[in-house]
Amino acid sequence: MNRLQNPYLATLLLRLSLGLMYLSHGALKLFVFGPAGTAGYFASLGLPGFFGYVAIAIEIGGGLLLLAGIQARWVALLLIPQLLGAIVLVHAANGWMFANAGGGWEYPAFLITASLALFLQGDAKRARAA
Repeated sequence: MNRLQNPYLATLLLRLSLGLMYLSHGALKLFVFGPAGTAGYFASLGLPGFFGYVAIAIEIGGGLLLLAGIQARWVALLLIPQLLGAIVLVHAANGWMFANAGGGWEYPAFLITASLALFLQGDAKRARAA
C-alpha cells in the first residue's frame, strides 16, 4: 500500500460526509420546515403525520451516530429504508435530477449507495494492506 492508499482515512471520510448529510437533512426538517410542517407534509402524502417526527429523529440521530463513529456500519444500513421510502413515496415521480420540481431521486439513491458502501467496508481496523 502506498501513501495515497489509506482505507482507514477513506472510511473516515465516507462516514463523516454521510453523517453530515443525514444531520443536515434532519436539521432542514427540524429548523426550516419545523416539526409540525414536516408532519403536515407527511400527512399530505397519505402517511401518518407522526412519521415526520420519526424521520427527523432518524436523520438527526443517525447523522450524530455516524459522526461519532458509534456502530457506523449498522447505522448506515438502518438509514437505507428511510431513503427507499423517500424515493418511492416522494421522489420517483419527479424524475432523475434532484433539481427537478419536488426533487428527483438521484440524491437519495446516491445516499443509499454511499450508506451501503460504508456498511460493506466494515470496520476500518479490519482493512488489509493490498
